[in-house]
Amino acid sequence: MKPRLVLACLMPTDVNIRAREEFDALIVNGKSDMTGAEVVHAATMHSADAIMFTNTLPLNQQTIGQLPASVRVGATSSVGFDHVDVAAAKQRGLIVTNTPGVLTECTADHAFMMLLAAARRAYEYDRIMRQGWRYRIGQGDLLGVRVTGKTLGILGMGRIGRAMAQRARGFDMKIAYHARNRLPSELECGAQYFTNFHGMLPHCEFLSVHAPAGPATDKMINSRALSLLPNGAVFINVSRGGLVDEDALLQALTSGKLFAAGLDVFRSEPDFDSRFANLDNVILSPHVGSASRETRNAMGFRALDNIAAVLGGKQPIDPLWS
Repeated sequence: MKPRLVLACLMPTDVNIRAREEFDALIVNGKSDMTGAEVVHAATMHSADAIMFTNTLPLNQQTIGQLPASVRVGATSSVGFDHVDVAAAKQRGLIVTNTPGVLTECTADHAFMMLLAAARRAYEYDRIMRQGWRYRIGQGDLLGVRVTGKTLGILGMGRIGRAMAQRARGFDMKIAYHARNRLPSELECGAQYFTNFHGMLPHCEFLSVHAPAGPATDKMINSRALSLLPNGAVFINVSRGGLVDEDALLQALTSGKLFAAGLDVFRSEPDFDSRFANLDNVILSPHVGSASRETRNAMGFRALDNIAAVLGGKQPIDPLWS
């Protein structure tokens, strides 16, 4: 008899096919991921052994407490797990896993695309063409900022931060970074470490954040931090919206303190602050940093691998705690 799974999030076709092959899978239908109440109901009706979800589901104390006793493991198809109440899961004895590593390269690709697009005014150029162009653009018009040879500051130097730095080196960018701990020299690859985040900012013509969300990083990008950047800096965020004080960021973008920003994540998703959409100097995307066919399949497969390991009596591959 196959183990029972509730697949509560919309996934690529290949992931759904594998889920049906290996599990007695109840898979979400429609256009939206399941809510917490829907997950609890589905898991109860299906006598589920496992649930698979992503960051659209707040796996909070209430939801965890209402899950049937049959559920032994929850696998989030994401690296971040700020949507999981780890303490409540531990108390319940629910094993929870994530999918680190498999989305590193794709997310770094997206972050660097956003950096280039923001610096070179890609949104405005594209809009001009779609509106028909047909007028002369002078050599002093629509000027972006050069990327090659500039200094990129990185907040958070985990897998994605290091992959971002690797891409920047291809543009001869200098790398500065701040993280809780300094990297070994073989991983720094010449990057300059700053023990103090604010001490790094005056050197950063570009700033890209790759840190997890949480109390320690909430609104870390605030008015003070933004004021320390050089005038005309470019800001990129593909990590978590919670790191940013969005009012302060809007002020920096409208005042000219920042030249531009590239934003893939927001404090309130999907109901993001629409004031950003009114700004020509912002490149926007709807939290799709890992959205390539290869990467989303790999994430879904990794989540299924974790579930199969736990239900097969083995240790999880990617536990949120040991």
